[in-house]
Amino acid sequence: MRQLLTVLAVGALLAACQKAPEPRARTPASVPAAPPAPKAIVPAATIDAYKLLVARQIMDANTPFTFSGRLPPMLPAIVVLDLSVGRDGALKSVRVHRSRDNEASSAALAAVRRVPDAFPPAAQLMRGRDKTLEFSETFLFNDQYRFQLRTLSGPQ
Repeated sequence: MRQLLTVLAVGALLAACQKAPEPRARTPASVPAAPPAPKAIVPAATIDAYKLLVARQIMDANTPFTFSGRLPPMLPAIVVLDLSVGRDGALKSVRVHRSRDNEASSAALAAVRRVPDAFPPAAQLMRGRDKTLEFSETFLFNDQYRFQLRTLSGPQ
């Protein structure tokens, strides 16, 4: 009998030491997930910093049409676009400044227009009553008509 009480006492102690399973939180299937928090927009202090932000936004919106790494020794197409951005970051205009290849020009214009959101606000970079910030971006194309942006390509 004493042995039986010892076994029961040990069993009770072991049972008391076990962690109870935590109840699962149940969420109704009809409750949608919370939307991701919006990205904080940090204003650029210089035009070069602004061009970096814009170039990243263009590249992010065009991943299937870009390439990375070293540039080829001979670029089949180079397109320079002039962009005009409003105080709030809205694209006001984009036009081809220089190009010798119509297909590459069309691809560069489409890449800028493919950006889904406005660019970062540019008011802090404008003088006085300027309504737009104007700058250029150079698209560097490889043989497959994929591009890198000169602002992001760095020294080669």
